[in-house]
Amino acid sequence: MYAVTLDSFGGPEVMKWARVDDLPAPGPGEVAIDVVAAGVNRADVMQRYGLYPPPPGASEILGLEVSGFVAEVGAGVADWQPGDAVCALLAGGGYAERVNVPATQLLPVPEGVSTTAAAALPEAAATVWSNLVMTAGLRSGHALLIHGGGSGIGTHAIQVGRALGAHVAVTAGSQFKLERARELGATTLINYREQDFADVMTTEYSGADVILDIMGAGYLQRNVQALAEDGHLTIIGLQDGATAELNLGLLLFKRGSVHATNLRRRPERGPGSKAEIIAELREHVWPLISQGKVVPVVSAEVPITDVAEAHPLLDSAETVGKVVLTVREP
Repeated sequence: MYAVTLDSFGGPEVMKWARVDDLPAPGPGEVAIDVVAAGVNRADVMQRYGLYPPPPGASEILGLEVSGFVAEVGAGVADWQPGDAVCALLAGGGYAERVNVPATQLLPVPEGVSTTAAAALPEAAATVWSNLVMTAGLRSGHALLIHGGGSGIGTHAIQVGRALGAHVAVTAGSQFKLERARELGATTLINYREQDFADVMTTEYSGADVILDIMGAGYLQRNVQALAEDGHLTIIGLQDGATAELNLGLLLFKRGSVHATNLRRRPERGPGSKAEIIAELREHVWPLISQGKVVPVVSAEVPITDVAEAHPLLDSAETVGKVVLTVREP
């Protein structure tokens, strides 16, 4: 089969669409997917630089989410049949013509969503739901602060927050991205180049009940300042560093909590596993998508043969939502 290979670690130019060994047949409990599209994530960029190796046993090929059609099922798989339109959460291997994945990590393509656009859903949906709801307990009436409101994670989180009845605030660095966030349901728009988000949140909401943070160290102090009493900060990215001082006195005063999570290295089964998260998505989020309350936001579709052009789009001021690599016609 063909897949994206890395000549070395480095810039986008190290990625090539090339012939690789064909995959073996899916093992027990696995499903083989003929890939229609693959989502592009920040983790892919980190892996390309050699900073985010796959978990033991996972494919070295980039790609943490795909959409496509079931090609073959392994022993013990009863819920899926060849030809089913699906999307899937992966530990790796998505930038390819075919991928094997545990059947517990598959979801049907939601009603009203194209097979190609469905590739934008699994990683964002799993990250948002597991952190905002399963970990932080987001509920109606909460004030939710989302950093990176124009990202794939951010655009999905805005919609889920609004669907749950939360008051949604976002940070972004351009008016273009803030206006798009408003269209998706955010009501408080914070330009981080001009405003202090901690001041805004403590003034407008007496603090944030839940903060979804992609920045890490550089935002830690102000995130704690921005928390409401009993607030919850969940950190999912380290774009602004990994090491910072934490004011435990202020955190204790607010009875706040800080939680850092990683989706890729979660176990396949058991408490807090990918299987548990996927089951929650199917029960709670997929109906919202079918009802049109949450939609995949796709900024660009790029042929996978032009993969080197896709990664830089994550840092473009014009990109709002996800970038998707198209592998074959749906």
